Amino acid sequence: MGVTRVWRWLAFTALLGSIAAPTAAQTTAAPAPPVPDCPDLARAIRDMMTNDARLRDWPNLTRYRQANADLARSGEAVPVVFLGDSITDRWDDEGSGGFFVGRHYVNRGIGGQTTPQMLIRLRPDVLSHHPKVIVLLAGTNDIAGNTGPMSDDDIEQNIAAIAELSAASGVKVVLAGILPISDYHQKPDQVPQVIRRPMSRIAAVNAWITQYAAQHGHVFLDYAPGVSDARGMLKAEFSDDDLHPNALGYAEMTPLAEAAIAKAMH
Repeated sequence: MGVTRVWRWLAFTALLGSIAAPTAAQTTAAPAPPVPDCPDLARAIRDMMTNDARLRDWPNLTRYRQANADLARSGEAVPVVFLGDSITDRWDDEGSGGFFVGRHYVNRGIGGQTTPQMLIRLRPDVLSHHPKVIVLLAGTNDIAGNTGPMSDDDIEQNIAAIAELSAASGVKVVLAGILPISDYHQKPDQVPQVIRRPMSRIAAVNAWITQYAAQHGHVFLDYAPGVSDARGMLKAEFSDDDLHPNALGYAEMTPLAEAAIAKAMH
């Protein structure tokens, strides 16, 4: 059974539930529709709950609200804040090799996010800590359409807004290029990353980021030379899902990020 049929079943069930129960004098109610017995039902319900939560807090400001408050109370100086999506978010996961151990860098990545969501989060999650440097890695989920269709210009305008607001606050800006994807770990029931995130669009946005950074005195952080293979794809050994780096991938990215941060600070 497809997802569309499942959603129709859910809508029909909700409609039946909204109809008042018949009285004894009324005819017997029609039997409830049979419950679909398929994996799509569970997936549809999960998606519905996720979408409901996202609508109630679209930029996910609650994710780091307490951590931001704790950090502010501590008075600890924050040298660098990383703002991004799941590629940033997963960097300090167990098994990823550690997030710049001993550096006191702050991770403000949230899985699945797009540039408009990060733009809303910029002040509470980044600028409120008065860091010396912001490292922005964003755009791959915009291309995938996670929060709706996004043109390259939409992505670029949001990145520019984040950079301009950061610079206006006295924060040095490091703009990372979107990581390449690959097709080495495809699964039959999933849309390949090369379809969801075409390399042609990644290349186009990265070319713009390179030019924009040069024109505005920002640092361009190019991870691609370190993580790409001869095809220009994310190396098979650096990812387990064609999108997110694994521990080997992060190990390759770490010194590149450190070099870009050092360049921004001088």
